[in-house]
Amino acid sequence: MSAIYDVGLQLERTLLAWRRTCLALAVGVALAVRYVADAPLAVTVAVAIPALGVVALGYAATSLRYRAFRRGLAADRRRLTTGGRTVATVTVVAAGVGVTSLAFVLQVAGFVA
Repeated sequence: MSAIYDVGLQLERTLLAWRRTCLALAVGVALAVRYVADAPLAVTVAVAIPALGVVALGYAATSLRYRAFRRGLAADRRRLTTGGRTVATVTVVAAGVGVTSLAFVLQVAGFVA
């Protein structure tokens, strides 16, 4: 076997896994927005728009990354860079959902007015 590119579905499975993760984060953002809906509209918009924008960018980045890797492997490039933008995007959105959820829990428990 002289080529490094296996024609199996590894790239496709990775793409689907990242897309599934982005969709789960979008659901998490929607739930977070649902719970801050009692807050003023400006707070709700300030939480929803950036978070959903980052999720959309992460979703698009997974497609671009998939295409780049597929082209690179088909051209038999020996060195493919992985980067960390997709992982960083998911981390930022997950942290934002977590902070929003924590704020909601603290508000319901009466610790925050």
